[in-house]
Amino acid sequence: MPRTAQTNRRVPKPRDERKLRHILRHAAQVFSEKGYEGASIRDISRATGVSLSGLYYYFESKQKLLYLIQYHTFTRILRRLEERLVGTPDPLERLRILVLNHLDYFLRHPVEMKVLSHEDEALEGQYRKEVAEIKRRYYSMAAGIFEDLRRAGHVRRVNPRIAVLSLFGMMNWIYTWHNPKVDPHADRLAETITGIFLEGVANGHPPRRAKGARPAAVSLSEETAEQVAS
Repeated sequence: MPRTAQTNRRVPKPRDERKLRHILRHAAQVFSEKGYEGASIRDISRATGVSLSGLYYYFESKQKLLYLIQYHTFTRILRRLEERLVGTPDPLERLRILVLNHLDYFLRHPVEMKVLSHEDEALEGQYRKEVAEIKRRYYSMAAGIFEDLRRAGHVRRVNPRIAVLSLFGMMNWIYTWHNPKVDPHADRLAETITGIFLEGVANGHPPRRAKGARPAAVSLSEETAEQVAS
């Protein structure tokens, strides 16, 4: 990601990484409890045990802090996915990896997932553009996997945008209901969600199409990625 004057992103030194992760983790907890608008820098200072001057070493505003939470989270998810997909050409297995990677990360980081889901519109300006670019890359990878599934005959003719966004919709809200005491862990949960996405819950009986209804187009438009990240 190119460095810009607007974001003025400081790349922390190795000895600062642990402290930065500490700040981001506790700041995400504050945002999840109070909301972005309701949280203050002083709230974050108290939660982290870091002085205001120490916090300002890493960021100059609450916007910058929210940006860092979202940027670091999406960057880690995307990097992990790219690493896991190396050497795996089968589209079915690539889909399973996509789902497992997403669920595994967010089941370990439910607070960050809540912040990303609820504060999606809070970022502004260049911060918003940079995070949107990472989200476009993530969506494009998922859309590419779906297109490979379609070409291999594994999925029926459905609108690809709706299909991919529906998959993310299934995954993005697990923090609201997942109970580790009764619900499966990431690997089994990924298998279940992948199966529902691929086969539905129709028990092998495809739903009847309404009389006169036409099948949706399958081509991916050039503006798809723009729409999902806007």
